[in-house]
Amino acid sequence: MMNPHWLRSFVALVETGGFTRAARQLDLTQAAISQHMRHLEQAFGPLLIRRPRQIELTPAGMALLAYCQELEQIDKRLKVRLSDATADSGDISVISPGSVGLALYAALLALQEAHRGLVIRHRFAPDSEVLDAVLRKQYELGFVTMKPDDPRLKAVSFAEEALELVVPAGTTVTRWEDLDRLGFIDHPDGQAMATRLLMRRFPANPGIRSVHCHGFINQITLILEPVARGLGFTVIPRHAREAFARPEAITVIDGDPGVVDTLWLVYRAEWPLSARAAWVLEKLRQSKSFP
Repeated sequence: MMNPHWLRSFVALVETGGFTRAARQLDLTQAAISQHMRHLEQAFGPLLIRRPRQIELTPAGMALLAYCQELEQIDKRLKVRLSDATADSGDISVISPGSVGLALYAALLALQEAHRGLVIRHRFAPDSEVLDAVLRKQYELGFVTMKPDDPRLKAVSFAEEALELVVPAGTTVTRWEDLDRLGFIDHPDGQAMATRLLMRRFPANPGIRSVHCHGFINQITLILEPVARGLGFTVIPRHAREAFARPEAITVIDGDPGVVDTLWLVYRAEWPLSARAAWVLEKLRQSKSFP
């Protein structure tokens, strides 16, 4: 990288149009400005055409000026990104599992609508990828369903999310046989979630594997579509159910005991959260999505 003092002298020379004026602007001697230009021209060739009371840039000089202007913009963006005074603008990076991600993304977009300077970068991923991405500093904020024990990560309880038994609208479920008759709509976490919830609701049940599977889908926004069409039941987290576009086509079978998981916010423990991340988290906690 070029010496920044040389580049400042070059920019001042272009802006002022003369060595004397550039030296005065930078509080340097004219000899210092000339020396800086010699260094630059040794590296890049002729940069200026010197005329009486006028300086004209060569093609190399125009390229160097564009480079200096790019550096100035990069410097400004860095200051904005790190400044505590700009918490409501700049990039915010979040990575989370699918269910909570649906609620997070909706809340983040609402926040961006109110603060157009924010730039939301959100990725959906399973717990293991979330932890890896935060450790690699690819994302500042992560959300997971299991509390990590890695000392490099700070884990804070953020919200609770219940598992829900969801059936086609108008369906009544009072016995295990009702579920067996409907059939199961599976998804990547389907059998594990169904086992955890249904073993409490129906303690003597023969297990979810005994129920005929009527479908499998790995896209979280589509899990409830076959349920809405009367093709079976499923068990999913509350946030995924709340994000479904046709709530009138499904029914949640309430009952006790339930299963409620803690959602954990994770970030690097070695340094504090940026002012922007802390501000966004506070706004998320205040939103209706995370009571």
